[in-house]
Amino acid sequence: MATLPELAEAVRAFGRERDWHLYHTPKNLTAALIVEAAELLEPFQWLTPEQSLNLPAAKKEAVRQEMADVLIYLVSLANCLDIDLIKAAEDKLAINAAKYPVEKAKGNAAKYDEL
Repeated sequence: MATLPELAEAVRAFGRERDWHLYHTPKNLTAALIVEAAELLEPFQWLTPEQSLNLPAAKKEAVRQEMADVLIYLVSLANCLDIDLIKAAEDKLAINAAKYPVEKAKGNAAKYDEL
């Protein structure tokens, strides 16, 4: 798979082969996504910022697997709701560009309403 649409189709086919569409409602997929996102945080728990940038191989693989789970559930949710994730991200980047103009936001972690 080289593109997001190819991944979306592979995820759709994987679920269809298992009749998971019976359970893949927006509510269930969102709950699963949140659970996986929380699991993504676990390998970083209690690490310093420096340690989090230099994970041992086993911990980095755990992060990789959790990232894949998050992506798969997000793609499943997009499939369920017929949302084009690339277009959604493109639109959101445009919104964020307006909220965080470079001249105000560069080097600043403040929220847009505090710039």
